[in-house]
Amino acid sequence: MKFSSKSHYGLRAMVALARSYPSGPVPLGDIARAEDISLSYLEQLMGCLRKAGLVEGTRGVHGGYRLAAAPAAMTAGQVVRALEGPIAPAGCASEAEKADVCGRQADCPSRSLWEHVRDNIAQVL
Repeated sequence: MKFSSKSHYGLRAMVALARSYPSGPVPLGDIARAEDISLSYLEQLMGCLRKAGLVEGTRGVHGGYRLAAAPAAMTAGQVVRALEGPIAPAGCASEAEKADVCGRQADCPSRSLWEHVRDNIAQVL
């Protein structure tokens, strides 16, 4: 399973915010430069993270973003799910309530394997 650049860049941005916690908002331009991430892409990621309640934004001269909670209260899994959606190594083994199931669900020999993979990825994150 391969995570997209959303997860990679989003996690890097969240670590940058965690490093500055609780000193105040960090301008996105500072994070973009330090992490070599496009500012426009970072703005999109922060929108998703804000919608998920993981970051808060402040406008104005001394504005920027900060974590919505202490770094120790957040997990990489929250960040990945906010940016990628539910963990789903296969359609029938998604964390989403309505998993995409095929007609072989009842007797599928590999479904339990995918569920085990999903659960282990979730545990690590």
